[in-house]
Amino acid sequence: QVQLVESGGGLVQAGGSLRLSCANSGRTLSSYAMGWFRQAPGKEREFVAAIDWSGASKNYADSVKGRFTISRDSAKNTVNLQMNSLKPEDTAVYVCAARGGTYPYTDYNKYNYWGQGTQVTVST
Repeated sequence: QVQLVESGGGLVQAGGSLRLSCANSGRTLSSYAMGWFRQAPGKEREFVAAIDWSGASKNYADSVKGRFTISRDSAKNTVNLQMNSLKPEDTAVYVCAARGGTYPYTDYNKYNYWGQGTQVTVST
C-alpha cells in the first residue's frame, strides 16, 4: 500500500531555502521511483525532479537544475527535495508521486500514486 504524505512547505523570501519531505505510511519506498511535481494557479502540472529506486539516477527540470536536489532517506522511508535559491516563480503546490518501476520518468502519466501536496510560497 502506498499513501504519500508531503511536508515541509511554507512561506519563504526569495533566495531562501525549504526542504520538502515525502513519506509513505505503508510499505517501503525503496522499490519505487519517485518524483516531485508542482502546479501553480492557472498553470499545468509541471515536472520538478525524479529519482530512481536506488538513488543513483536523477532527473531535474531545467528551471530547477543547480538549485534543487532530490534524495532518498531509506532509514526514514522518505524522499526529500532540498530547494535553495528559491524564486517567486517557484511558488506552487508541490506534490510527491511514486511509480512501481525503476526509471525516474519526467512524465506525470507514468506515476501511479500521488500525495495531496504541500504549498510553497516564495515572496519577493
